[in-house]
Amino acid sequence: MIEANALRKGTTFTEENDLFKVLDYSHNKTARGGATIKVKVRNLRTGSIYEKSYSGGGRVQDIALEHRAAEYLYQENDLYYFMDTETYEQPAISKDMLGEIIPYLVPNMKVKISSYDNEPLDIEIPITVDLKVTYAEPGFAGDTATGANKQVTLATGLTANVPLFINEGDTIRIDTRTGEYITRV
Repeated sequence: MIEANALRKGTTFTEENDLFKVLDYSHNKTARGGATIKVKVRNLRTGSIYEKSYSGGGRVQDIALEHRAAEYLYQENDLYYFMDTETYEQPAISKDMLGEIIPYLVPNMKVKISSYDNEPLDIEIPITVDLKVTYAEPGFAGDTATGANKQVTLATGLTANVPLFINEGDTIRIDTRTGEYITRV
């Protein structure tokens, strides 16, 4: 058991038979009242995001997740298949659990799978990913002086704002935390 004020971003805990991962944390102290801990959490089994509040003395049951190296293989319907690089097992993870990282998944990508009691719960992907531009409107030479951007569509369906010199067929590097363009590869 850990106290609620020890919760930080990335901490995992269990409550009422559900597993949660802290996405955001804030500690609010009023003048005469006690402290209130507010956390934004994601249910690791369903992918739902909640906001929870705890009093300063509240406690939750922390858990230790097992982390294993894996490689993304393919998607079939709403399931995404990965291969454990040590045991060659192929766990399937639902689309709901992956959530916002789906547009960054490319075949053969090295990832880390977090699991609890051999149940895969969360995926950690690299900070950057290289994706091919599948659609880009042409940029015009006179437009570059203003530092303007345009939107392009990438191979995974993701759209990104990029400089005007990026063309269809180029490969660009995207930050997976923010979805922003970094550089042309």
